[in-house]
Amino acid sequence: MNIPVNLKYTKEHEWIRLESETAYIGITDYAQSELGEIVFVEVETVGETLAAEDVFGTIEAVKTVSDLFLPVDGEILEFNETLEESPELVNDDPYGEGWIIKIAVSDAAQVGGLLSADEYKALIG
Repeated sequence: MNIPVNLKYTKEHEWIRLESETAYIGITDYAQSELGEIVFVEVETVGETLAAEDVFGTIEAVKTVSDLFLPVDGEILEFNETLEESPELVNDDPYGEGWIIKIAVSDAAQVGGLLSADEYKALIG
């Protein structure tokens, strides 16, 4: 299971990579493997400011649809539009080309309260 140490994680299996005042968010390798083949990613919250743990979109696999939760407060700046044509990128490269949204982080200190790679490993066993 791939769990990069440079990212932070949530108990709902999202990851966040902070780059100055913005951050990239996606789902973890564990989450994509549990969901199976991703067939659709929907994010209709671009331009909205949401609080941590708010639902920012959904991800649909062959067998199920799951909500996507924002790890920290912020404004949704961008949806990875490549996923409209190639949702399987979430399966193939969850931490790279399969990122889901980019946000303007309201309070970078919130990122510190998320799970480290080791804590996330312990969570998923």
